[in-house]
Amino acid sequence: MKTWLKRGAALLITLALLGWIASGAHWRSVIDKLLGLDALALLLALAAFAASYLLRAARVHDEFAAETGAGFAAFLRLTLLHNASINVLPFRSGEATFPLLLNRWFGVPTTRAVVALLWLRIQDAFVVLALAAFVWPGLHWLLRLGWIGMVAIAAWAIPVWARRHPELEIQAGRFAATVHRIRAALAESTRRNTRSWIWTIANWSVKLAAQAWLLAALLGSQLATGLAGALGVELAAILPIQGVAGFGTYEAGGAALLAPHGVPFATGLNAALALHLFVIAAALVAGGLGAALLPAPKPRQSSDGSSS
Repeated sequence: MKTWLKRGAALLITLALLGWIASGAHWRSVIDKLLGLDALALLLALAAFAASYLLRAARVHDEFAAETGAGFAAFLRLTLLHNASINVLPFRSGEATFPLLLNRWFGVPTTRAVVALLWLRIQDAFVVLALAAFVWPGLHWLLRLGWIGMVAIAAWAIPVWARRHPELEIQAGRFAATVHRIRAALAESTRRNTRSWIWTIANWSVKLAAQAWLLAALLGSQLATGLAGALGVELAAILPIQGVAGFGTYEAGGAALLAPHGVPFATGLNAALALHLFVIAAALVAGGLGAALLPAPKPRQSSDGSSS
């Protein structure tokens, strides 16, 4: 029931955005903004997005290369297809591409693959939340420090918990066994914790810089204003309820954090929508190129005995 309520809310959010677009000249304005961008700005943004894809693939390769024996190109293909899926499929269903392909192509057990994705998304959320503390309007500096401190403590505590509960191994019962499997998979995903954080921070530095650059170009504003909007759209991706393929919540998140910088809400929605279309186009082109040009690994049997 909760799933259907979330999906209903997601549809309403998306329909509200479409209604707003249809009510005036908003769509034409979005197209004009994209067409009016300087060619150099677009090329720099595309290069930064490409670098972000490579960094994300490097993070996945670093985690799974030793146990699968696969090369970087195979993980880049997986990353590009996964990224394209989550940008276009509704209700975040594209996330399933990651564990499915890890299992099918590399024989990674399903629990291991799902927990690896979960930890990747937790790291993403922690980086975005920590950076948001710097641009959130009206916060005292002590609150900003406390905010960042809480994120840092949570990021430290999860891997520690994963490695320090061997007593779960001897507890009886299905629930305890399930918790132990998740804990063991999480311990494996956080085994290279320092390197995975370096990859994640590097990826987000490049990705947010590209989005901030584009938003600043679309708005004719300072880069700091663009960064606030970029963090707004990414914070919206953490929300439990999102529009279909992110439409609606993505734009509202960007406009909400642009508003304190003097950008009218409607103008912020237009700019965030233009950015969203650019992000989706880049993801689809990259996914298509990855599927066409990069090698597809042969299906393998996973070590948990599931069919691949």
